[in-house]
Amino acid sequence: MADAVDHTEDLNKYCSGAGAAHISAIRKYLGIALTKKDSSLVSCSDATELARVRDGYAKKKLGLADDKAIDAAIKNVCTAMKGDNTKSRIAFYYLLAKQTNTLGKLA
Repeated sequence: MADAVDHTEDLNKYCSGAGAAHISAIRKYLGIALTKKDSSLVSCSDATELARVRDGYAKKKLGLADDKAIDAAIKNVCTAMKGDNTKSRIAFYYLLAKQTNTLGKLA
């Protein structure tokens, strides 16, 4: 459970009150992707990666459908995490779910 604590501390940079159940659900969703440093981070400067976040996580896991709204939410998360050169995928996904009011779909 030490990882959950680390992710909670990382998330607290951007918002307080991130629940362990939400973090655990994202970790479970990401699975093996978290084992490699490169895939455990999100690059806001990589359009292909952001499209993957939109088409994979936002549409499949969060059930969102409007590409323009998803892209706007992703842009907002990128702006919120702008000063962080190592954007944790868990923090990014949590903030995206929070931004789109779909945190309830995680637990």
